[in-house]
Amino acid sequence: MKGDLFSSEYMVQPATAPGMTIENSKSIRYTVNGEMFARQGAMIAYRGSLQFERKGQGGVGGMLKRAVTGEGLPLMAVRGQGEAWFAHEAQNCFIVEIDPGDVFTVNGRNVLCFDASLTYEIKTVKGAGISGGGLFNSVFTGQGRLGLVCEGNPLVIPVSPQYPVYVDTDAVVGWSAGLQTSLHRSQSIGSMIRGGSGEAVQLMLQGEGFVVVRPSEATPQKAQQH
Repeated sequence: MKGDLFSSEYMVQPATAPGMTIENSKSIRYTVNGEMFARQGAMIAYRGSLQFERKGQGGVGGMLKRAVTGEGLPLMAVRGQGEAWFAHEAQNCFIVEIDPGDVFTVNGRNVLCFDASLTYEIKTVKGAGISGGGLFNSVFTGQGRLGLVCEGNPLVIPVSPQYPVYVDTDAVVGWSAGLQTSLHRSQSIGSMIRGGSGEAVQLMLQGEGFVVVRPSEATPQKAQQH
């Protein structure tokens, strides 16, 4: 057979590196030799000798803690030798390199897969009693790679002591260590555009670092899918 479908743009090539790599803008390839973790349901294809095991909320060495709202990150362990491909709703994929001493806070809905060498736990963001997504986040430390998904291309906004950044709680993907968080109330810009009235809640980040924001707000249904 012939056609554009069979061009090198779409044809999977032999793996050139172990571990996690970007296959294309919508998927991540993981060359497994041992163990790694991924969100449940994210595996789209695999080859080789691999086993997949769902982890309950107390699994993965106690890392899967559920917040008081019942939110959590459902994970599966992938073990053996082979290759697996991961994706989620055709969202864009990115890889973050985490080094010893780094702390990266990320919304659980944006986690796709990660190395077993990373430590993961759910922590409550200050002001978590306010309804809305992104107030219970996953904190990653250790050394390894973290695969993320994002609807559209994310914005990485520097934060400095002189210029705090305010982000919509449904649009925030994650932020670096050392930033202080608090909730900030303001008139809803969307409400003003629609001619209505209402108050919006943003997450204010202060200090030195960066915050990652996706170019869309979560729908009410997706905001609950952590």
